[in-house]
Amino acid sequence: MAREFVTRSRGLTRSRYRGYSKKDPNRWMKLCDIAIGIARGLEYLHLGCWVHFDIKPHNILLDEDLCPKTSDFGLTKSCRPKESMLSLTEGYIAPEVLSQNFGVVTSKSDVYSFGMLVLEMVGARRNNVETQADTESEQYFPNWIYQHLFDEDAIIKLCGVTK
Repeated sequence: MAREFVTRSRGLTRSRYRGYSKKDPNRWMKLCDIAIGIARGLEYLHLGCWVHFDIKPHNILLDEDLCPKTSDFGLTKSCRPKESMLSLTEGYIAPEVLSQNFGVVTSKSDVYSFGMLVLEMVGARRNNVETQADTESEQYFPNWIYQHLFDEDAIIKLCGVTK
């Protein structure tokens, strides 16, 4: 696998989408461009039968033009044979990776992680929800999204959009 050397890059985490006010209409276009760039990179990997297994902000680099580059291929595996359990990042792990009761690990695991990444990008904050939750599972971001899916005010507040 050949990879591009990215000079003066900054990670998606580090940039934290700075320079784009939540009210700036260009912010949404740039975030959309970044998300599409990440998706195209994942598509390229998946067409070659590779699963990244660790899609998260730390592993997405942005060049000077804010063009995303996927990095850290240490956990990347061929999607052919079943592999042993991997060390993954909480909050971005697809359910099927944690429990075989949910299904087989495939490239769809990366798609799940990508979805979590996009939710974080839209909310411009880390993949955890500050709550008064008693248990860790109540703080799990997908669980919070599911519970508030139809609560328009909560989603609007999360995304920083005004009515």
